[in-house]
Amino acid sequence: MASVKIILRSRANKKGEHPLILQIIKDRKKTIHSLGHAILKADWDAKAGRVKRSHPNHARLNNFLLKKLSEANDALLELQIQKKDTTVKAIKNTIVQERSNLFLAQAETYLNQLKKAGKYNRHNNDSPKIERIKEFAEGDIAFADITVSFLKKFQAWLKGTRDITDRTVANHLVVIRSIYNQAIENNLVDKKHYPFGKGKITIKFPDSKKVGLTQDEIIALEKVDLSNSHQNHARNLFLISFYFAGMRASDILRLQWSDFQNDRLYYTMGKNRKTDSLKVPAKAWSILQQYKEHDPLHDLVFPDLKSLPDLKNTYNTQRRIKTRVREANGQLEKIASQLGFTKKLTMHIARHSFAQIASDKISVQILQKLYRHSNITTTIGYQSNFTTKDMDSALDNVIG
Repeated sequence: MASVKIILRSRANKKGEHPLILQIIKDRKKTIHSLGHAILKADWDAKAGRVKRSHPNHARLNNFLLKKLSEANDALLELQIQKKDTTVKAIKNTIVQERSNLFLAQAETYLNQLKKAGKYNRHNNDSPKIERIKEFAEGDIAFADITVSFLKKFQAWLKGTRDITDRTVANHLVVIRSIYNQAIENNLVDKKHYPFGKGKITIKFPDSKKVGLTQDEIIALEKVDLSNSHQNHARNLFLISFYFAGMRASDILRLQWSDFQNDRLYYTMGKNRKTDSLKVPAKAWSILQQYKEHDPLHDLVFPDLKSLPDLKNTYNTQRRIKTRVREANGQLEKIASQLGFTKKLTMHIARHSFAQIASDKISVQILQKLYRHSNITTTIGYQSNFTTKDMDSALDNVIG
């Protein structure tokens, strides 16, 4: 005889809350299935298997638990009627399959896939977005209930409860769309319910202001005397990025001495895996020589990732890169203050600075190769943020 009931897990999470789980017992064998919610132990009535009134959301949670218990018993009964295998594993698989058309179950799969793929940044950025969706929906939600109306209310709720930009709101929608597409691809959701596309929800990213340093400001950054070693290192990373056409910080920190051959830098861009080479300017060599060691660990040029046992674990590597870039940006902010810059100074501004200074000096075809864009339209779109000469001339011609 099989039995199912809802219990509170004995081990608490980081918030001190205990997860609610569905326990399945068959032939003295036991398995559990997480229900995606957690509460304080003081709010749980173990004897009745219910959430106490002391919990602010007790009514909704109890309805949810009752529904899950009913679904589990229905699944068990169906297996018995069909005289199918009723091992604890079979029962759990049936219940999980029933749950797979719910958003949070697919969100969990989505995050696990990002983690396995070593995509720390996306995992780190998307996890809190999923938590906000869960907060707004007050728990799990079926894909069929994620309608155009639901998404519009969610956008309004985000803007009303948090100080966030329109771009951040759009990023939340991108996460929902990605998880929805995953569910459709796995044949778990009917595409007719899809809330995105023409006549429904369209995701538009607002233009963002892109401002780089001028040539004079770059020179000031090169010449400033920095006695603080951390600030000097941050300045070096920024300039290396600038000297190599706005190389991304993640690629800079992965640079190895073996990437430098015949006075050229050969490297594969992490974002799109495109490989090419660049001449190493004399200014770049001057910086690189500050980091030359006889037996560098991992053959790395810069020391930021040397504490890692290896770089094959891409998830841990990306996590370390994010920490080091954040620290470098903190030092760059101090340098900007020292130099009297009114512009924001971060590692990413090095890319904007190169684009701004190059705008009237380098053809878009060469810039496409330097940026390693697959399509020249991408280069034209990016560079349009910095090409102002023709517009300025047109304005002068009219105004005089």
